[in-house]
Amino acid sequence: MKFDEAIRSVLNQYATFTGRASRSEFWYWVLFTVLVQVGINILQTLVSAAWILGPLFGLAVLIPGIAVAVRRLHDIGKSGWNLLWALIPILGGLYVLYLYVQPSGSPNQYGAGPAAPPATASA
Repeated sequence: MKFDEAIRSVLNQYATFTGRASRSEFWYWVLFTVLVQVGINILQTLVSAAWILGPLFGLAVLIPGIAVAVRRLHDIGKSGWNLLWALIPILGGLYVLYLYVQPSGSPNQYGAGPAAPPATASA
């Protein structure tokens, strides 16, 4: 999945907590939110009236961020409730990070998995 496809996929499934999300979809979403936050921080240093942009962006991506995280956990066969481990300082966050980097599992109770990329025809 490409960067723009991943962002569109997450935004199209804004509050969908069912199904699965591939590793690339999840990490492209994380990259997108980090890049936008960096841009907002740079803008805030240049224009003091831009302080509201950070909190507004954070609120805008809160629900889709949680949703894609839950779908990522579903992809490895784990319940979305495992996201709550992140509330435990340090170790909980490291455990959830460990879960996020696991490879996609085979079909499980959460679905068949993200669609495989189309095969390219060789000449």
